[in-house]
Amino acid sequence: MTARLRLIFLTLACVLAFRAGAQQIYGVIVDAETGDSIPFASIVYKGHQLSAVSDVSGRYRIARKEGWNITFSAVGYKSRIIPVTAKTKSQQNIRLTPDNQQLSEVTVKSSRSRYSRKDNPAVELMRRVVAAKKKTDLGTNDYYQYNKYEKITLSLNDLKPEQLEEGPFKKHPWLVEQVETSNVTGKMILPVSVDETVSQKVYRREPRSEKTIITGQTSKGVNDLFQTGDIVNTVVKDVFTDVDLYQDHIRLLQYPFISPIAEEGIGFYRYYIEDTVAVDRQGVDAPVGVRDSCIHLTFLPNNQNDMGFRGDLYILNDSSLHVRRCEMTIPRQSNVNFVKNVKIVQDYEQLPNGQWVLTTDDMSTELEFLSFLRAVSVIRTTRLSDYAFDPIPNKLFKGLRNEVTEADAQMRDEAFWNQYRQVELTKSESSMDKFIHRIENIKGMKYVIFGLKALFENSVETSTPNYIDLCPVNTILTNNYVDGWRSRLSAKTTANLSKHFFLSGYYGHGWGSKKDYYNVEFTYSLNPKKYLPHEFPRRTMTIQFNKDVCSPGDRFMDTDKDNFMVALKWAETNKMMLYNRQQVTFDYETDWGLKLTLNGKIEESESCGAMTFQRLDSPVPTEFRKTGNGDFLRTTEVTGRLRYAPGETYINNKLRRRVINLDAPVFSMAHTIGFDGILGGDYNHNYTELSIFKRFWLSSWGKLDISAKGGIEWNQVPYPLLIHPAANQSYIIAPETFNLINTMEFLNDRFASLMVSWDLNGKIFNRLPLIKKLHWREYVGVRMLWGTLTDKNNPFLEQNRGNSRLMYFPEGSHVMDSHRPYAELVLGIHNIFKIWHVEYVRRLSYNDLPTSPKWGMRYVIAFSF
Repeated sequence: MTARLRLIFLTLACVLAFRAGAQQIYGVIVDAETGDSIPFASIVYKGHQLSAVSDVSGRYRIARKEGWNITFSAVGYKSRIIPVTAKTKSQQNIRLTPDNQQLSEVTVKSSRSRYSRKDNPAVELMRRVVAAKKKTDLGTNDYYQYNKYEKITLSLNDLKPEQLEEGPFKKHPWLVEQVETSNVTGKMILPVSVDETVSQKVYRREPRSEKTIITGQTSKGVNDLFQTGDIVNTVVKDVFTDVDLYQDHIRLLQYPFISPIAEEGIGFYRYYIEDTVAVDRQGVDAPVGVRDSCIHLTFLPNNQNDMGFRGDLYILNDSSLHVRRCEMTIPRQSNVNFVKNVKIVQDYEQLPNGQWVLTTDDMSTELEFLSFLRAVSVIRTTRLSDYAFDPIPNKLFKGLRNEVTEADAQMRDEAFWNQYRQVELTKSESSMDKFIHRIENIKGMKYVIFGLKALFENSVETSTPNYIDLCPVNTILTNNYVDGWRSRLSAKTTANLSKHFFLSGYYGHGWGSKKDYYNVEFTYSLNPKKYLPHEFPRRTMTIQFNKDVCSPGDRFMDTDKDNFMVALKWAETNKMMLYNRQQVTFDYETDWGLKLTLNGKIEESESCGAMTFQRLDSPVPTEFRKTGNGDFLRTTEVTGRLRYAPGETYINNKLRRRVINLDAPVFSMAHTIGFDGILGGDYNHNYTELSIFKRFWLSSWGKLDISAKGGIEWNQVPYPLLIHPAANQSYIIAPETFNLINTMEFLNDRFASLMVSWDLNGKIFNRLPLIKKLHWREYVGVRMLWGTLTDKNNPFLEQNRGNSRLMYFPEGSHVMDSHRPYAELVLGIHNIFKIWHVEYVRRLSYNDLPTSPKWGMRYVIAFSF
């Protein structure tokens, strides 16, 4: 009897399951010509307030309603209507035929005659939605707070079944165990890292303050194989950051995309009302069977080559006009690098107090960097919960830093994660530690990792755990005017040896000059470091002893002067100097972007090549020696510098840290005092410099970078202490430098510079036939320098003849006309083959000088989305 009951129960369950499946219509929507899936296609019972949208893989599911007609449609395709009868099969795989005429109407100029914003109900509705944004802004509350759980999974993407039976999968069967099917894309993936963060967001309206408090954080995966593996997590979080639909611009892929519900979006997007539909409530506490009546709109950019979104909006059909749900992607034609597919899904739920809040913010991205490399997927899963509007203790708002990490955030136990993890880890994500351990134990893998570290980290580790890095690698062999060929070996200790004390240095040898060079640095960090002393926030004291050779223009390069990439010059660098330097530097950075630097320096320099330190009371020099002219300059200086850069985000590599977020302004102020007669110093002098940098985003017109600087040398000083122009004599593009100025071509004691660069992000090229298929991006820049040399520092004036403080200017150095600025124009094509930037530079003034180059070409390889 028991066996029969089980059999009856099983049979009944199967019948019910079959009937449940039969009460729905489901399938995949594909392109009839290419067979590619069509994401976000609309499936609508027109006139019945019932609809669905296909997912990123084209799959759909909708209730079966016999006697009704289903309309399948997508932008750029002819619609297809299927009557639902008793004989209609539950599985309907739909093939939509491309509508070339409709597609052209969307992307070419003729479309304007068909799409009009005037008297367009979709546009009028969106104007009302934009106007209603302020009513639903959480910032109108005195207080609010919520908890956020975020999981970011990085995976190898789109594996094929046949690949699992060959190559490394056949040799290491445990790799197959790590493979799973993505519940977002439906493709087979191999997760290689997972990062989880739990945080609390708190807000106070008066006095206004908001903070993010990170209460839990854990990261596992391939980034553990590299000492600077946090670069991966930092970059991924910055590139695939949270999406705030209610902001006018959505920062994604390090670009500000225009939000579809921004006022600016009315002119950027095209909107179409599809139908009025009912959307189920998805929250945990949502009443069963309760639906919200919504107006379904689709939208897409006027020009799909521009950086914008296309997708679906579901707007509440009531007076709030709040977004209930949003599904959007980036058009395939858009000028975005390496991104094969993006899907963003957001859900808003209503709280008991009537407010609508974001509860789901999910993003899946499929990346393909190079055709011969494995595709990658990044899936960000975000849940927001526990909204509250009660008063928040003032202690949570102390300090100026916007993001605070609790001391034990990275040491949370499993009980913590069981409480706050709102989306369960998959089997592969849960076994990430075991997977990485197996990777490390693959025969020969340590040599592969060694090579990758040398290539990407520019460093060689000497042990495990690593106590000493040999870096940088790219300075081992290089060339310069004084030494000819030169070799150098560099090393530094890591926090594995001491979290507070660090030692670094190098030994170099010039094979032509027969000279030896060295650098030794002792650094003490007030705060413990994870790996290197330059990690943010930097609070260090450094003592340096350095003997080497350099060009006066080397200080303007943002890389090591011995980097072999910048050794190739467009002009002969024959003005150099040997220096012997001792200095003490104190750096202190606050958590909120202010940095203080104090530096004391003693330096003795000897001129080399075509420059001399002969003073005007000595005969004019007639002979120059490459390896040293026997004249010296000694300085004793103290410098104080303040730099304020709120909101900067950094990544740390083995050599230095790089800023990856340039949205905030950067202010800098410095003053240097030189002392005569103290510790051998030859000159009293005072130099003051101010600078500001700001990036302006111009929506679909790209970004505009503006850098302005100014400085004054207040005293009478020889030319090495005057203001030298920021000259770049290499073929590599260097930021905030002049490309066609020779080293020390202009010497001033007053200067102002302005550098304006406009990256149009393909705005013009995207509208040119054929060229738009190349995805090139335009670049225009103007760089100007104003300068003057006061009479007291001009060695060419009769009044200064025989002056014992001034020196003869090197050949090729000139005095600027204070009413005539130097200017150069830069015209560039960026994004050639997605990574190659080429710039043409034209000199616009002072072309009458015998040493002035009229034009030049500059290059760089750079990755950007």
